[in-house]
Amino acid sequence: MSSITEFTAGVRTIGLATLAVLLAYAPAAMAQEATPIAAKPDEQVDFAADALVYDNEADIVTATGKVRMVREGNTLDAEKVVWNRKSGEVTASGNVKIVNPGGDTAFGDSVQLTDTLKDGVVENLLIVLQDGGRLAAKRGTRVNGVSTLERASYTACAVEDENLCPKTPAWRINALRVIHDPVKNRIFYKSATFELFGLPILYVPSFSHPSDNKGGSGLLVPDVQYTRVNGLELSLPVYFKIDTNRQLTLTPHVYSSTLPALEADYRALTKSGAYRIGGFATFSEQFSTGALNGNREFRGYLDANGRFQLDPKLSISGSIRLVTDRTFLRRYDITRDDRLRSTISVERVTRTSYAGLTAWGFQTLRSGDSQGQIPFVLPEFDLRKRIADPLVGGRIDLQFNTLALSRSSGQDTQRAFGSARWDLRRITPLGQEVQLTAFGRADVYHTDEAGKTLTAIYRGQDGWHNRLIGAVAAEIRWPFVGALWGGSQRITPRLQIVASPPTRNLAVPNEDARAVDLEDSNLFALNRFPGYDRWEDGARATYGLDYALDLPGFALTANIGQSYRLNSKPALFPDGTGLTNRTSDIVGRTTVKFKNLVSLTHRYRLDKDGLKVRRNELDATIGTDQTYLTAGYLRLNRNVTRGIEDLRDREEIRIGARVHFAKFWSAFGSAVVDLTNKAEDPASIADGYQPIRHRLGVQYEDDCLRFGVTWRRDYDAAGDARRGNTYQLTLSFKHLGR
Repeated sequence: MSSITEFTAGVRTIGLATLAVLLAYAPAAMAQEATPIAAKPDEQVDFAADALVYDNEADIVTATGKVRMVREGNTLDAEKVVWNRKSGEVTASGNVKIVNPGGDTAFGDSVQLTDTLKDGVVENLLIVLQDGGRLAAKRGTRVNGVSTLERASYTACAVEDENLCPKTPAWRINALRVIHDPVKNRIFYKSATFELFGLPILYVPSFSHPSDNKGGSGLLVPDVQYTRVNGLELSLPVYFKIDTNRQLTLTPHVYSSTLPALEADYRALTKSGAYRIGGFATFSEQFSTGALNGNREFRGYLDANGRFQLDPKLSISGSIRLVTDRTFLRRYDITRDDRLRSTISVERVTRTSYAGLTAWGFQTLRSGDSQGQIPFVLPEFDLRKRIADPLVGGRIDLQFNTLALSRSSGQDTQRAFGSARWDLRRITPLGQEVQLTAFGRADVYHTDEAGKTLTAIYRGQDGWHNRLIGAVAAEIRWPFVGALWGGSQRITPRLQIVASPPTRNLAVPNEDARAVDLEDSNLFALNRFPGYDRWEDGARATYGLDYALDLPGFALTANIGQSYRLNSKPALFPDGTGLTNRTSDIVGRTTVKFKNLVSLTHRYRLDKDGLKVRRNELDATIGTDQTYLTAGYLRLNRNVTRGIEDLRDREEIRIGARVHFAKFWSAFGSAVVDLTNKAEDPASIADGYQPIRHRLGVQYEDDCLRFGVTWRRDYDAAGDARRGNTYQLTLSFKHLGR
């Protein structure tokens, strides 16, 4: 007769070796507290249950209730566990749950395992991966942690709706055999069929993908689109996970109307920083005088960037953007930029200082520009230091800057300056904010071939030139704050006085201060020119008003202002900038926000004489994250000086919208239209109405699937980047691999 001992364990956790001693000497264990004995680390099993039954002769332990076994990070939960100590077989039943060290969870009706809890057979198996993916099968075996499932399915989609009722996943993969290897971090399929909304769409003999969202080598989702120039395009990205910190994506592009192209993208993370190298290359023809020239030649694009932190204060960064011709990027829909910039910079930054050495190169993509007139900078050195004023308080900012700017067939300029600025800010007993400023700068310029600059006011004069710049300023703000309508409002009058002696401006070239325009952002600036090459001298008074209203869920901010020159000296500013006359135009901005539903910003400039709108700019966003409308409108009607390319008038409208019309469906669209007419800009081809591009599409997106169809039309043509329609199909299986 077998000796059977039964007792209640009371949900306590003990070592498996200790459990063996307790069961072997059950009477003693019931009479007194057992003393655990040591077990080897790889044999240690934590064990807990409500009740235990031990068959001493058969050496079988039966645990019931809330049973848990833990060994080497593997956890088994069940309502009943039978452990045969002679064979090492563990049989579990009733809500069986197994969790491996990686966080993957397996569920089954009944499980047979070894006492390592790694190997075994599971009936009616469900594996929930750490990232949410699910593997289901009628039967599965696991050997050394590797699970093999027969006639299995995989999906990363939700299998229950919001009411916890079963539903068909948006997509799933059915296969005769599925192997999940946690060590390799991959899921392998044999004879697999992709299903979309329950319908089979693709059969593949075998393939694999990573079992989490950390990525792994393999094919990515292809991209399909049609364009007028290139025809039907199929892009099939291939992803290579070289290491945890290095990745490469190769994307062949196959076209029906031209030769294939190859795109590459390499990314790496190092101990000191990160870098990326990308490129796009092909052989194709270009359009000349409206037709293909018949000559296939190499065409490509290089795009690389990186940044490295050499120590906590010192860093080096750079980027390279180069293309073989001016229309390549637009023809292959890579970017619509009209110029490319390459740069490299070494910077040292501390709490109170900055030092930077930077070089730039530019490539124009505009059809009418001469590359010889495009500058490159080699180099610019900028040194800044901030110190506290030890005498009267305040802050002192010191700066030294030098620049060498060259053109292959244009004006060359070298510049160096040193400056010092002192600012003191105080609050008076009446609550007024007073700021005093003193500024001084000494410049040295050298210019060659100034006559090659087409715009006269930008040229300067050949040879060496120097100048001294000085200014003093005082500004006062007086905020009045009070309660209003359950919130608060703030009214702040502002007054600024600036005085600067006459400055030699036209003797030196203007390279960085060309696009000048009076607006709310520079109204109270010490110098309204945007760069260093031009300085606003003379004496002036600037006055304005700031307003803010803050209510629950609502915010309104606004400002308005104007300036007046205190002397009659002619202004240096070109006509149309709002600063030409003694009294400037009126500029302002208003911003309204209502919860997260409405955001509206309006910027404007009004003519000082008849309040005619010279600048009218509106940006608005209305709606929720799923249904919204965005709109932008800009009109520059400044009556600018003819022939200054940086100050052309323009009128444009931009609009975009998305409408969420079903649970997972949305429609979207956008358009850009040039409304400039000949009166505003004689060089404009819009003549009042010229669409630039528009886009319309529909998209489905749920927790694991996104697909959509988009129609885009471009109306602007240049060379082989011809106007026409583009149709694009987007399909993305979320959480499938990466």
